[in-house]
Formats: sequence, structure tokens, C-alpha cells
Amino acid sequence: MSAASVGELVRRLAATVAAQAIILFARFITAVRAIWPEAGPPSERSVFFANHASNGDFILVWTVLPPRQRATTRPVAAADYWLDGRLRKFIGRDVFRAVLIERRPEMRSEDPVAQMGEALDQGQSLILFPEGTRNTSDAPLLPFKSGLYHLARTRPDVNLVPVWIENLNRVMPKGEFVPVPILCTVTFGPPLRLIEGEEKAPFLDRATEALLALRPESEPE
Repeated sequence: MSAASVGELVRRLAATVAAQAIILFARFITAVRAIWPEAGPPSERSVFFANHASNGDFILVWTVLPPRQRATTRPVAAADYWLDGRLRKFIGRDVFRAVLIERRPEMRSEDPVAQMGEALDQGQSLILFPEGTRNTSDAPLLPFKSGLYHLARTRPDVNLVPVWIENLNRVMPKGEFVPVPILCTVTFGPPLRLIEGEEKAPFLDRATEALLALRPESEPE
């Protein structure tokens, strides 16, 4: 076996070990549980679109997925963050296999929608945050960016699954470095798809309402 092959094997093994460690840590700190619709987890490739209040949001979604589905699900994440340093690059590229998007349009060499579409064409699912950035406001959601709509237009046969993440922003409050153990839930809603002829604004309104409908009744406005 060549040195390159050995190196690749070691890298994959390290990624597998790191993934299991992250899952165990997330479960230990948050005791996270998934709430699925009556039909249960989707069996087809899907785009899981969720609210975004913490840097760890996609980790919780990824953690509660069934193992087989987790293996084919990739978060959509910021390239400038996950390529900053060897450790982040290893976690972003090798552990989570993230679809890394350049947030600065002038620096892009690839179209973000095309990147996500290519992953879907390979039979993979995605975790996407349509707000585009973390929501640190008092509003339950920020206005959705147009990426979810354009992705739905190019891949109209893909299920779009709303996901509400509760409490993770309280586990790691802004400015804190030590996580606070708090119970978290990840609630999945029924899938939706783009309706033929549906324009961007009505579609984004419908997707927003589908996500807000999953908020726990006890959650403050």
C-alpha cells in the first residue's frame, strides 16, 4: 500500500472517530431529541431547511438523523469559516463533508445553487439555513434569502423539509465559551415542494410559515 493510500485511510478513520465524538458530545450536552411528523424520517434525498441561531445548529440536525441518512447528509456552510485553520478544515471537509459556499460574491468561482444541486444529483441530502446568517434579533426568523427558492426551481423533485431547532442558542450564549447543559429538540415538519408557476415571494412566505408552524407553543415571541 502506498504512503498516499495509508494517509487517506488514516484521514478517514480520524474523521469517523471525530464524527462519533461530536455526536456523543452533542447528545451529552443537550440530550437532543428529534420530533418527526407522523410519516417519520424521509427516506428520499431532502433539503432540511432550519432556523439559525447558533453556530452549532447543523450539528444538532445532523446528530438526530438516522445513521444511514446522516451518512448521506451534508450541511451547507460558509467556506471562509470552515477553511480557516487546519482543524476547522478537517472538521468541515472530512467530518461533515460540508458543501462550502463562498459568502463574498466577488470571490466566488462557483455558483452556490449549482454546488448544492450537484450534491443533490449525487443522491445526497442537505442541511440549509435560508436566513443566511445567525439570527441574534428578537424576531423568530430573519427574512429568507432567495437561495432556497432557486434551489427548489432547479430541483423541483426534491423534498424540502422544515426543521425547528429549539434552545441551542441558550446552550452556548453569545460571548460564552463553556456550553450550558440544556435540553434541546429538533422538530421536523412535513415536506413541501415548489408549486408549478409559484413565484419567489409566495414560495418563501410559504416556507417561512411552514417553519414557524413548528415552534413550540411555550417559546416566547
